Amino acid sequence: MISKTYYKYIWLLDLLLKDGPLPFEFIDLFWVNNPSSDGPLPLRTFHEYRKGIKEMFGVEIACDRSKNVYYVKNPEVLEENKPAKWLLSKFSIPKGFVAFNCMKDRILLEEIPRGTAFLNTIMKAMQKNVELRVGYQRYESEQEEHLQEFHIQPYVLKVFNRRWYLLGYIKEKEGLRTIALDRILDLKMLSNSFELPKNFDAKKYFADVVGVYVNKDLRVRNVKIRAYGIQADYLRSTPLHKSQSEGRSKYREYAEFSYRLCITPELISQLLAMGEKIEVLEPDELKEEMKKRINNMFNFYK
Repeated sequence: MISKTYYKYIWLLDLLLKDGPLPFEFIDLFWVNNPSSDGPLPLRTFHEYRKGIKEMFGVEIACDRSKNVYYVKNPEVLEENKPAKWLLSKFSIPKGFVAFNCMKDRILLEEIPRGTAFLNTIMKAMQKNVELRVGYQRYESEQEEHLQEFHIQPYVLKVFNRRWYLLGYIKEKEGLRTIALDRILDLKMLSNSFELPKNFDAKKYFADVVGVYVNKDLRVRNVKIRAYGIQADYLRSTPLHKSQSEGRSKYREYAEFSYRLCITPELISQLLAMGEKIEVLEPDELKEEMKKRINNMFNFYK
């Protein structure tokens, strides 16, 4: 869950982006009528929120003293800050929130079920560049003796397929590893500091994969698939990978898509999830792996 303070930052920034510029009296009036309000908004608290917003988002809420109104001075910063845009889109309140609240049983949102309890601590550790001590349970075994404890330098948070993941340098493994937050049983922020490598680029690190599994021993391959019927439209609107390009197609029948990426378990899972609506054309290695998985599935239903 997001903290109440962060929520208030998001609420205030969202209000001024949508309805600003506004005098403080109007901002206070909007806040009092907010269903999540805890009372009037003191002016001193409002200025503290302005400072918090600048620190959190890099966005300045300025005052036009000639009109005595507050406005967002540099909204273009949000276009370059994807995590901030994600927070705003996920946690901002629609204008018609009262109507929205009345229809809460008819508007169903997809939630990330587990792993969010440690987000605030991890983000603080990332901000301060300090290590975390983690108690971790792998999927391979639920037995207590297989619990792991290690120290990780947190580099990157990433969401994939409704799960939060943390990429970091694990000292005991002497290398980068990705762990799932929903497998963390205990976590503590330490005082040991670290330096994020100057040449580390999170986007580049995950650039050649679908999902979060990265193996530097895997080479980038040319992958081509054929999507049938409506699946072609789905892939056009939601590409499987950023390298996606469309080739030959036949209207309302099929379209072929090409990619440059590594063949990983997550890629195979995504392709299998499309069922009979897609066909792998190349490489042969991927075609054979798909056949093997499909035959294994078929054997369950003999």
